Amino acid sequence: MAVYTDINDAELESFLDEFDLGRLISLKGIAEGVSNSNFLIETDQNRYILTLYEKRTPEHELPFFIELMQWLSAHDYPAPMPQADRQGRMLKRLAGKPAALVSFLSGFSVKRPTAQHCREAGSALARLHLAGAGFHGKRANQLGHAAWDGMFAECSEAAEALRPGLKAEIAADLDRFHDWPKDLPQGVVHADFFPDNVFFLDGKFAAAIDFYFACNDAYAYDLGVCLNAWCFEPDGAFNVTKARSLVAGYEAVRPLSAAEREALPLLAHGAAMRFFLTRMIDWVSTPAGALVKPHDPLEYVAKLAFHRQSAGALGLFDQ
Repeated sequence: MAVYTDINDAELESFLDEFDLGRLISLKGIAEGVSNSNFLIETDQNRYILTLYEKRTPEHELPFFIELMQWLSAHDYPAPMPQADRQGRMLKRLAGKPAALVSFLSGFSVKRPTAQHCREAGSALARLHLAGAGFHGKRANQLGHAAWDGMFAECSEAAEALRPGLKAEIAADLDRFHDWPKDLPQGVVHADFFPDNVFFLDGKFAAAIDFYFACNDAYAYDLGVCLNAWCFEPDGAFNVTKARSLVAGYEAVRPLSAAEREALPLLAHGAAMRFFLTRMIDWVSTPAGALVKPHDPLEYVAKLAFHRQSAGALGLFDQ
């Protein structure tokens, strides 16, 4: 379960006493997520999500995430709204960790997205890009293209142990990314817009959560992340119908430029590399017996192989 830090009753009551959110009724740890400790809090007024930020989320970057969620909420995008205490503070400390309370959002994530879910997700991602266009905050993508060579150096031998020959395959992919697309439209991106971070109600997009990888990067890179996360079947097959629906949903809100369309296959390949590398590092660094089970990097090994073999021919657009 994604609860790394326990909270005792006295600590929680003291923390909540600084807000005007009502009387505590219940506290429940949330199993989803791998980076921070999350709890569902219910008071006699409402429900909230309490997050304690662990080591993977640098404390100096927290104002960016909090202010971004506040901005999106104020600009009619359904994102968690940070809650301020009586002194106007949204970032606080609890159990020795940085902490924040945000609004609880209704909806549910889907395990097996349909083509219609993909279209809704694409539209929601484009809406996020437009809603964040005026946000003043800046944060470089710490897990972007410039970081991949260094990340692979941390786990290359473990990759070879995971599957013989994998080290050479990944090194060849990294060489291909040296001609990374430049001068594409950029702004605030989610960078982790996976199905478990997107909520639906009655088949329609309802909300997005978990903005703790958000940063400034190419919008089309964010779309590439989504193609990998939403459009592969459990058997590893790429579902071009879902992919076309996702891109069509995106373009219905924010049309892609010709350069973005051309770059999208390589961006999707690179996005697969990013998630392979972080999963590989987690796989190596998570101790045996830990409560949180790391994601299997082999899922993204298969996605990298698909992009390698497709040679950029994803069939996303009519010729």
